[in-house]
Amino acid sequence: MSLQRRLQLYLFFIHAIFFGLALWLLHQKPVVVVLIEVALIASFGLGYWLLNKALLPIDFSRRFKDLLHDENYAARMKSSSNKEVNELVGLFNRMLDGLYQERLRVGEQRGFLDQLLEATPGAVVVFDFDGKVSLFNAFASQLFGTQIQAGQSLGQGNERISRFVEDLKTVVVGESQVLSNEEGRRFRCQRSQFVDRGFAREFLLIDEITEELASSEKATYEKLVRVLAHEVNNTVAATGSVLESLLFYRQQLLEEDANDFSTAIGAVQRRNRTLGQFIARFTEVVKMPEVQLHANDIAEMVEAAMILYRQRCAERGIRLAWGIKHDVPLQSVDHQLFEQVLLNIVKNAIESVESAQAKVPDHPAFVQIDLCLDAEPGGVRLSIIDSGKGLQNIPTAQLFTPFFTTKKGGQGIGLMFVREVLNRHGFTHRLAENAQGDTQFDIVLKA
Repeated sequence: MSLQRRLQLYLFFIHAIFFGLALWLLHQKPVVVVLIEVALIASFGLGYWLLNKALLPIDFSRRFKDLLHDENYAARMKSSSNKEVNELVGLFNRMLDGLYQERLRVGEQRGFLDQLLEATPGAVVVFDFDGKVSLFNAFASQLFGTQIQAGQSLGQGNERISRFVEDLKTVVVGESQVLSNEEGRRFRCQRSQFVDRGFAREFLLIDEITEELASSEKATYEKLVRVLAHEVNNTVAATGSVLESLLFYRQQLLEEDANDFSTAIGAVQRRNRTLGQFIARFTEVVKMPEVQLHANDIAEMVEAAMILYRQRCAERGIRLAWGIKHDVPLQSVDHQLFEQVLLNIVKNAIESVESAQAKVPDHPAFVQIDLCLDAEPGGVRLSIIDSGKGLQNIPTAQLFTPFFTTKKGGQGIGLMFVREVLNRHGFTHRLAENAQGDTQFDIVLKA
């Protein structure tokens, strides 16, 4: 029961008691009783009127509370004939106007923030007090896909969290790291804080620097390779010429010495040619020709690559076969460059399986190739899957970086070459472990 109702009942009962007493004295002093009753009725009316006037500010406060509860800041309260109440009404209206203007400013700022987030060329992910995602922009949605959902932790709800998401959790507040995802794209990731209602909340800023780094790296290794090639080729040419000249002295030596002399010279010549080939492989990446696009049958190109390695796989007990083979439209690719990409990827897969076999003789050995139509939105996916488990101990930041290799005697330019060719074709790619733990290299072709 409201305060106003309780006061009205109190006023009624007090006057009712006195009115009853006056009726009890009616026979003794009727004139006095009538006067008393008239006075009580007047007192009750005056008291009721004064009570309503006294409680009028409370009524305005209740209406003000209802407006605040409904967040109806555009409404205004009507003035009254009471001066004191008008002052209160004026105060309430000024507060409502201030709240309305503040809401407009916040709405405009929020609209600007939303537009800014959408226009930001990087990913922005804001977390709540419990570390769950509360806000993210379109770039973050495109980058993380199903691994980002409002109200959930990053990666929550996915059967397999990508290594890139796991690496993001290691970024310390106030610091930034350069991380790579499964597609070979590299990002500068920074975790920061802001204060919300007195408590700290975290957010991530993720800027893609793939093109910037690739351009810088390419310029660096082009210069490095040119310098090395110049110096090594000059040395190899001069050394080869001297070695050829030294062979003329073979006839002047004893037979037993001549054989040793020829063997030594031959070994140095072979090493000389190997060194020249080593440098030539680096210069191939630097001097890669422009892409010449023509319609090609991808399945036919894959078959050609499989034929080259079929005997090797058969000898080592490796199953090299199609997993899925859909009929896909012809693709515009540079036949020579894309064929070399396929050969590199299949060769890497086979070598990874061979390495696993050397560690575990009964290791399940297979290289499977899937060619799926419409597996990606508006495109075709070519997947090379192997059981080598070659990515288990490799940080994602190392993938596709120049001169990084885990193979003994490797040069670290195979994946760099693959990435360069695929980027020139405009094909996206990713190298990661799939749900079964196998290594999977995906190339998303255009439809």
